[in-house]
Amino acid sequence: MRSLTRDGVEIQIETGDITDQPELEAVVNAANAQLKTGGGVAGAIHRAAGPELTDETRPLAPIEPGEAAMTGGHDLPNDHIVHCLGPRSKRDQSEDELLAACYDHALALTEDHDLQSIGFSALSTGSLGYPIDEAIEIALRTVWSRPDELESVDTVRFVLFLDDDREVYERHLSIVADG
Repeated sequence: MRSLTRDGVEIQIETGDITDQPELEAVVNAANAQLKTGGGVAGAIHRAAGPELTDETRPLAPIEPGEAAMTGGHDLPNDHIVHCLGPRSKRDQSEDELLAACYDHALALTEDHDLQSIGFSALSTGSLGYPIDEAIEIALRTVWSRPDELESVDTVRFVLFLDDDREVYERHLSIVADG
């Protein structure tokens, strides 16, 4: 695991399974607008959390690109799930701002619930087609710019499914940290 600390917030990058992060209070679901099970991260989180998650998300839907909603973790080892709908590459206007808003809203919800730790998957990079390098830069710049605004959050982890993605995140983190 690679990590850097800024203003008391440790930003971590690791390869792993977003549904198996027991030391984190919240994990982020790369959700669809209806907050239903699907493929990729959304499907994995819904399967691991159990059918009660769908019951809880139903009245919260739909959400728009850039928005986030929080639920309980159900059968996940985490107390909470933050569901973020990232923008579709080349289809949503202001896609960079919408992707940054996902990270901002997830961090704000984490703060609102006085949580200390959150784990992000690579939002918008799967079926939504956002180019990985661009998505990583937005994710890391957004999170890197927030630590002085965070009071309860002290750990932000990016959990990547593939080692290749982790390596790209690590490179970008060094660039962002160096200014």
